[in-house]
Amino acid sequence: MPSRSILPFPGLVLLSLALAAPLAAGRLRAAPIPLMEPAGMDLLVANGAARADYGPLAEQFLTQANLAYCGVASAAMVLNSLAVPAPAVPGYGRYRFWTQENVFEVPAGRTVVSSEVVRRQGMTLAELAGLLAAHGVKAEAIHGDQLSLAQFRALLRANLSQPGDRLLANYLRPTLGQAGGGHIAPLAAFHAPSDRVLILDVARYRYPSVWVPVADLWAAIRTLDSTSGRSRGLVTIRRLPGATPPPGSVPPPGPS
Repeated sequence: MPSRSILPFPGLVLLSLALAAPLAAGRLRAAPIPLMEPAGMDLLVANGAARADYGPLAEQFLTQANLAYCGVASAAMVLNSLAVPAPAVPGYGRYRFWTQENVFEVPAGRTVVSSEVVRRQGMTLAELAGLLAAHGVKAEAIHGDQLSLAQFRALLRANLSQPGDRLLANYLRPTLGQAGGGHIAPLAAFHAPSDRVLILDVARYRYPSVWVPVADLWAAIRTLDSTSGRSRGLVTIRRLPGATPPPGSVPPPGPS
């Protein structure tokens, strides 16, 4: 007689194994949940989800223009979602918005990092914060090794519950079970009951937007960036009331 499995639901066991991957000895990593799957949408609309940033960011979602422009695309999304005054864009008449080209055209931004450098090697956490600050917003870099897990969780809850600020994460993909190296992307929502945070991945040709466990993203932002010699981390961004817009970003008076 053929042998039978002694497990009552072998298919469920295989599914549970497929949804987890080794993270470290004695611990399993829960698999990311793609936003567009039913379970991902359920997390977004569920009670207890802090999602104030999701709508404004989703409306301005960009795909990074090249393999190194994750920070650039994320910065443009943030500036547009906060309605930071932008310069004119060739071919768009009177319409003004931030693109992955004109974010570098602010004079103060050129002293932080150039587009040529970013195309070669991407951006460090400090460069990302500096480029954003050059646009008249308050941008603060927080290195991952400066945050306990409890502090990280509290920051997610506070920031993603308020519509007037944004949060960018600089993390190491393999720590989340993804291929690649360092990456930058906006965080859009926090679901406390499942302890997951939503990453809007600007490399949309490669990975979908996903919900990941808070503990896994915390580990990923604490990894070492070999370019800066410091840990990766977060950048918090807030538009300052009454701040002076960057030169050339305010439309001239009269019809345009």
